[in-house]
Amino acid sequence: MIVVHHLNESRSQRILWLLEELGVEYEIKAYERDAKTRLAPDELRAIHPLGKSPVVTDGEATVHESGAIIDYIIRHHGAGKLQPAVSDPDYEAYLQWLHYAEGSAMLPLMLQMYVMRLGEAGGPLHERIASEIDNHMSYLDQALAGRDYLMGQALTGADIQTSFVGEVARAFGLLPKYPNADAWLDRLHARPAYKAAIERGGPYALGR
Repeated sequence: MIVVHHLNESRSQRILWLLEELGVEYEIKAYERDAKTRLAPDELRAIHPLGKSPVVTDGEATVHESGAIIDYIIRHHGAGKLQPAVSDPDYEAYLQWLHYAEGSAMLPLMLQMYVMRLGEAGGPLHERIASEIDNHMSYLDQALAGRDYLMGQALTGADIQTSFVGEVARAFGLLPKYPNADAWLDRLHARPAYKAAIERGGPYALGR
């Protein structure tokens, strides 16, 4: 049985959604952020030394990092769903999207989160960060032109992984500038499996 070590209001929500999409049984071990620092509790370090979420355990296997978890679950439990076949020409593009979300797109958004806490001291960084956010969000928006999902008309693990990018951008009030990405995120949030994951995972305000 897969156990998802789930931190509230975090990237682990998309792992619950993935499992709901696949119809895979799982358990949730819930953790709560510190109300003041918003950091994960030390108990998570007993699962993985970084003390971060998501982490999943599956028998003897412990897997961390969202992209690796999505890849692991789809390969071991997906029964061919939510990714192109390795022999499919689209597989390489799928892999690029799967890793692009955290490898590139999230960096300027995370910098924005932290710099906002600096107040006036962060002022000199705002223009450069805003430019990088626009660069990545424009790229995502253009990729979604004329299609429902990143790989075309069918949901894949790449959409689930990249959803957090859209949710953080929406939380910053940025998505109206990127209508294709805005509609894509609405499409993702309308999926029954997404709603089921919210019910199981608890309150989740990002992108709402």
